[in-house]
Amino acid sequence: MIIGLTGGIASGKSTVAKLLAELGAQVLDADKLGHRVYEPHRLAFQQVVSTFGQDVVGADDSVDRKVLGGKVFGKPDELKKLTDIVWPEISRMARDEIQASLKQEPKRIVVLEAAVLLEAGWQRDMDEVWVVIVDPEMAVARAVARDGVAEDAIRKRLAAQTTNDARIKAAKVVIRNEGDLEALKAAVNAEWQSLQKRLPS
Repeated sequence: MIIGLTGGIASGKSTVAKLLAELGAQVLDADKLGHRVYEPHRLAFQQVVSTFGQDVVGADDSVDRKVLGGKVFGKPDELKKLTDIVWPEISRMARDEIQASLKQEPKRIVVLEAAVLLEAGWQRDMDEVWVVIVDPEMAVARAVARDGVAEDAIRKRLAAQTTNDARIKAAKVVIRNEGDLEALKAAVNAEWQSLQKRLPS
C-alpha cells in the first residue's frame, strides 16, 4: 500500500508523517530526495547547471540551493524550468525506493511525504492520498511563530500553493489539524485503524 501524504505550509504534515512512522509505516520524504537530486553524479545536476549557469555550483561541487532559489523565486517561467528537471527525477527516485521496500516486505505501508504531491502529479502513483488541512489564518500564525518569517512572506507562499479545497477533492483521507498534538495523534490513530480494514488481505 502506497500513501501520498501532502498538506500546505504549517499544516502539520511532517508531524503526521512521524506519527505514521511510529505506527509502522515506512516514510519517504520527498524533500530529502530533492536534496539528493542536486548531487554532482546525477543527471538533474547536469541539466540544472546547463539551464541556470555554472554559478549555481557551490564550493562543495553540488548545487547551491540558495543561489538557485534566487534565480527562480518569484519567476514562474524559471521555476517551471526547474521543476520540469527536478520533479521527474524525484519521482523516479521515490518509485525506486518504494519498489525496493515493497519487494522486501510486500505488505508494508509506504508513505511518500510531499508538499508538491498534487502539483507534481505524483498522486497518480499512489494507492491513496492523505491530506493534512489547517485553516489558512492558523497556518500563517503557526508559520510566523515557527520560522520567524514575516507574515507577508508566509501569505505569499500560501497563495502560491494548492488550495485546501483542491487538496480535499484529491484526497481519500483528510486530517484536520486545528487542535493540539494529542488531538492530532487521535485523528491519525483513527485513520490508521480504518486503513487496516482497507488493506488487501
